[in-house]
Amino acid sequence: MTRRSCAIYATGFVSAHLLIVGIALVVAQVFQTMIHSRLKKEITLTEKSQVFESWKNPPPPVYMEYYFFNVTNPEVFMAGGKASVKQIGPYTYREYRPRENVTFLENGTKVYALNPKTFVFVPEKSVGDPEVDIVRTVNIPFVAIMNELNSYSFILRTLVSMYINSLGVEMFMTRTVHEVLWGFKDPLLTKVHSLKPEVDEYFGLMWKKNGTHEGEFVFHTGEQNYLDYGKIDTWNGLREMSWWSSNQSNMINGTDGAVFHPLINRNELLYIFAADLCRSIHLAYVEDVEVKGIQAYRFAPPNDVLMSPKNNPTNAGFCVPAGDCLGTGVLKVSVCREGAPIVVSFPHFYQADPAYINAIDGLNPNKEEHETYLDLQPTTGVPIRACKRAQLNIILKRVQGFPKTKNITETIFPIMFVNETATIDDESAGQMRSLLLIVTLVSNFPVLIVGLGIILLLVFLVLFCRNRQKKNEVKRIDFTEAFHSFATAKDDTAYTPVSDKTDESSETPASQPMKNGSYIAMSPVEAQKC
Repeated sequence: MTRRSCAIYATGFVSAHLLIVGIALVVAQVFQTMIHSRLKKEITLTEKSQVFESWKNPPPPVYMEYYFFNVTNPEVFMAGGKASVKQIGPYTYREYRPRENVTFLENGTKVYALNPKTFVFVPEKSVGDPEVDIVRTVNIPFVAIMNELNSYSFILRTLVSMYINSLGVEMFMTRTVHEVLWGFKDPLLTKVHSLKPEVDEYFGLMWKKNGTHEGEFVFHTGEQNYLDYGKIDTWNGLREMSWWSSNQSNMINGTDGAVFHPLINRNELLYIFAADLCRSIHLAYVEDVEVKGIQAYRFAPPNDVLMSPKNNPTNAGFCVPAGDCLGTGVLKVSVCREGAPIVVSFPHFYQADPAYINAIDGLNPNKEEHETYLDLQPTTGVPIRACKRAQLNIILKRVQGFPKTKNITETIFPIMFVNETATIDDESAGQMRSLLLIVTLVSNFPVLIVGLGIILLLVFLVLFCRNRQKKNEVKRIDFTEAFHSFATAKDDTAYTPVSDKTDESSETPASQPMKNGSYIAMSPVEAQKC
C-alpha cells in the first residue's frame, strides 16, 4: 500500500471517529449540561460570585423621566364638562441605587439589603427647568382631606368646606414642577398639622423619596436552587401583604426587577414585586430583540394584569373592599397609601377601558411610548434594557358638604407618569458579548466536531474516488501500451504458409539443391520479393 493510500484511509478513519464521538456528544448534550451547570453555580448572589458586585452596584445608568398633565380648562371641568390636559415633559433625573447594609443570612442562602435611591437632575435630557416651569394640576391635599372626611357627618364636612373656602384653596392648584414633584409647604396641610402633628405639612409626589429606600428586602441568593436567584423572601419582614382581599393578591412573588434566574425560556411567566404599586405583577414573552449586538427576549405585562375581574376573576382580590372594583387598566392603591384615592395605570391609560381615555381630552395611548417592558438575555437572565412606565391618577367625584364638587362628573384624573429606563452600558455589553461567544463555542463544540467529521468525510470520498480513477487510468494506459506493442509487432512480422508443394513458377537457383518433404520458411517482410 502506498503512502497516498495510507493517508486516504487514515482520513476516513479519523472522520468516522469524529462523527461517532460528535454525534454521541450532541445526543448526550454533555457540553450543554456542563455549561448550564456552571451558569447555575456561578450566577448567584453569594459574595464570591461574579454577578454579586454588579447587583450591589448596578453599572447601567437609570433615568427617571417625569411627564405632567397640565390642566387647561379647570373651570369647565368644575362646571360638569370634560377636562382637557396637555402633556409637558420630560423632566429627567439620573437615579443612583446602590445596595447598602448587605448582610448574608442562613449560610449564604439569603441576603439582606436596603436599596436607597438618589435623584440628580439632568438638564440636557429635560425640556426645561423644573424650578421655573409651571404646571396646573389637581390639588391632591385638598382631595385627600375631602376623602378622609367622607366618613364623618355632613355638618362637619360643611364646616370644613367653609373653612377651606376662606383659605382660598381650590380643587386645582398652580405650582412649579419642582414643587409638585419634590415638595412644598401646603397651607391646608399646615392647618391640619397644627391639630394633628403626625400629619406632614409638606406635600410632593416624591416628597421624602430622594435618598430613601422602599423597604427592607431579604433575597434568595440562588445557592440552593438557581430558579430562586434574586427572588424576594421577605419585604419589611413580611412574606405576604394584608391590604388586598385575597391570599393570592397578597402574595409577594418574584424579584425586584433587577435580576432574574439564568436559562430563561419563552414560555415562562416572570414575576416582579413592585413596592410602589403595592403588589406583584407578571410579565410574559413578547418577541426576540437585539440590544447592542446582544440577543434578548422581551417580556411585558399582558393585558390580564390590570384586567377587570369580570374578564379576569383572579383580579377580584385587588378590589378593596371586596366587590368594589374598578374597570380594566386601573388599580386603586389607596389601601397601601394613606390619604387621597390614588389610582395607578399605564401612561395615557394604555390597555385601559376606553371610557377612562375618552373622559379626558388630550390623551393618546400607544404601545411605543407607554408600554412597560423588560429585555432579558436568556442565558444569563441579566436585564440589558428596561422600561418601566406607570401613571399616577386620582379619583375626583362629588362629596356632600363640599358645594364646589356638586357638578363634577366622577373621573379618574391623570396627574403625571414616569418613564424609568435603563440600558446596559457599552463596557458591560462588550463583556456580555465575549461571555456569550465563549458559551456558544463551548456549547456547540460537539457540533463543531460533527462538522469537522463531515468535512474530513467529504475529503476522504473525494480522495478515494480520485485515487480509484487514477488507478483505472493507469490500467487503461498499460493495456493501451500493450495492445499497441502487440499491434506493432504483428505489422512488422510476416509468416509464409506451410505447403508440401513447390512453386512451379519459381525457378530454383542452380546452386540451391532440391529437398524432399515440407518446410517452413520465415523471412523479414523487407526481404520478400514480389
